[in-house]
Amino acid sequence: MSCRVIVVDAYDSFVHILVAYLENIGCCISLFRKDDPGLELAIQNHEFDMLLLGPGPGHPSESGYGRLLDINQGRLPVLGVCLGHQAIGLYYGCNIKYASRLMHGKTSNISHDGLGCFSSYGTQDFCAMRYHSIIVSEDHLPSHLTVSAKSTDDHYVMGIRHRTLPIEGVQFHPESIGTEDGDRILKNFINTYIVNESGLCNG
Repeated sequence: MSCRVIVVDAYDSFVHILVAYLENIGCCISLFRKDDPGLELAIQNHEFDMLLLGPGPGHPSESGYGRLLDINQGRLPVLGVCLGHQAIGLYYGCNIKYASRLMHGKTSNISHDGLGCFSSYGTQDFCAMRYHSIIVSEDHLPSHLTVSAKSTDDHYVMGIRHRTLPIEGVQFHPESIGTEDGDRILKNFINTYIVNESGLCNG
């Protein structure tokens, strides 16, 4: 596996663990800060296979990720983590709300549909680490999105997936030590959307 991944850093230290996970599974990483002037050009060229919108502080409306999704126009498969997940939801018409309780450094069991980035988990729930106070609301979910995962304790949306584009988001942190086998989320995403039958990434 030699996928070329753009990882966007929204000024969050967790992104470097995501980079390490991706490198460990054989990906070639180009890391950009979210306000790097070279980022938009990188998304527009044809040298990459995937775009990862990383976690970070603040509201998704202020992340600048919507602009990146505009530029991408569904060409590159996109995985959003935490802030990236929220930004994907906001971009595609979801309601974004503040959670009734803070979930910073707390774990939850995650139920999921076993598809996309959850494809190797079968029907088994797994434990994941959460660091967030903002959620993608399930209320009035746009028809082009589906909820792919939820927390079993407070029943918040923990994953969304576009029905026709290679785009997913996860609210929890797959790179955290508190998430069971979190690297599988990344592997599953790559295997679902990027790896072709020969086992190589698309050019």
